[in-house]
Amino acid sequence: QVQLVESGGGLVQAGGSLRLSCAASGSIFSMNTMGWYRQAPGNERELVATITSGSSTVYADSVKGRFTISRDNAKNTVYLQMNSLKPDGTAFYYCNLRMRVFKEYAYWGQGTQVTVSS
Repeated sequence: QVQLVESGGGLVQAGGSLRLSCAASGSIFSMNTMGWYRQAPGNERELVATITSGSSTVYADSVKGRFTISRDNAKNTVYLQMNSLKPDGTAFYYCNLRMRVFKEYAYWGQGTQVTVSS
């Protein structure tokens, strides 16, 4: 089993910054993709950013240039540095880990609330 624990959410004013962290533990294959998704009230969960164990990244267009995803493979931890936050960034942010060992496995964290006030 794999557990994901997020931290770093909170309340910030528009234009401010927050850094999210997600630590993974358990039986983790070295080749994996970790990422962040978010879900605002009434909306579907959407991709924010992902990063592979080889450090290839993908970003949603809405966060390019403002958010940076990074990871520490030795600690199985992924980070999301969020700068120039906007009120539409208010959402629950979820950490995700995907790996393929004969079949695809996907795990989610419990989520952390980010609130951006205008």
